[in-house]
Amino acid sequence: MWFVLACASAISFGLRGILYQWSSKQSLNRNLMLLGVYISGTIITVTGSLLLGETWSPAVWVGALMGLFSFISNAAMYKGYSVGKASLIAMFTGLPPVVVALLAFTVWGERLSSGQLLAFVVIMTGLMMVRYSGDLSLRNLQGAQWGVLTMLFFGLTDFFTKQATLLHAATFPTLTMMYATGGLLFGATWLLDLRKTKAAQSSLLLARQESAAASEAGPSASIADHAEATPGEAVMAAALKESAAGTEGEAKASASSEITPPRKPWTIKRTLLWGMTVGITNACGMMFAMPAFKLGVTGLVSAVMAANVVLVMLYARFVLRESFKRLEAVGMAIGFAGIVLLKLLS
Repeated sequence: MWFVLACASAISFGLRGILYQWSSKQSLNRNLMLLGVYISGTIITVTGSLLLGETWSPAVWVGALMGLFSFISNAAMYKGYSVGKASLIAMFTGLPPVVVALLAFTVWGERLSSGQLLAFVVIMTGLMMVRYSGDLSLRNLQGAQWGVLTMLFFGLTDFFTKQATLLHAATFPTLTMMYATGGLLFGATWLLDLRKTKAAQSSLLLARQESAAASEAGPSASIADHAEATPGEAVMAAALKESAAGTEGEAKASASSEITPPRKPWTIKRTLLWGMTVGITNACGMMFAMPAFKLGVTGLVSAVMAANVVLVMLYARFVLRESFKRLEAVGMAIGFAGIVLLKLLS
């Protein structure tokens, strides 16, 4: 049963990945969208808890740690993509099952049989082949520290999901704590970004007003103040640009502004509602994941769930019409073979 639940979770997270990929091409604020994802998850899990009458034992507070680690891993991942090599970060996002398996063995003494270990190695090999890029080298490791943090905290999220089940924490209350915690953190991050953007806009407007006033004061004043006003305006413009870097769509639109005019940014309401829509897939993935961790071997469940990348790759191939590299195609086949092998050995 755990295998079916893990596969259902992988499919849900794969759909989430597809929606994330589409969202990254839009002019929306990433933190606001993720706030919507976690608000949606909170609403769904609170409703489920009330309908099922599940107990809110002290163990559900483990969900707060899950929310914290989920926030850190997402933040580290997006920071890594912004400052480092995408291929390197993508590789690290495929490694959390290894962290989970090592932690499960160290803390709980959870062992894999020889057949399960073989299936685990086959699945991880396939995933790494899918995520590997030929431009990776020891000399080209920009953003590696963010990739390591992403790997560790995604792994810790899975590890504490299993820990919650060992403490007999009810599924929906635990997930409510997770989503509420993550939502508060993403909401605070979005408000800080918004405040920073408004402060930069105000400073830029003030700098322009001072420059205009200096120009009206006369040629001599204009010449004397020009050296100060213009750099100040440039600094404010740079600050404004940096504060807006949290919006992936806006950054991409700015980079291509010479080719096509920038798209109008999404409104707060539209972004939040879209995030809540995406959050349905995320909530479904976690609702399948918790019972899967409860019934199955931690490392194996995590590995099967990580195979959600295959669904995203299939979407890229057949919907976006992106061509596969030979290594990616072989990696997908190996990963799928590992999942089949795991099923046969279960």
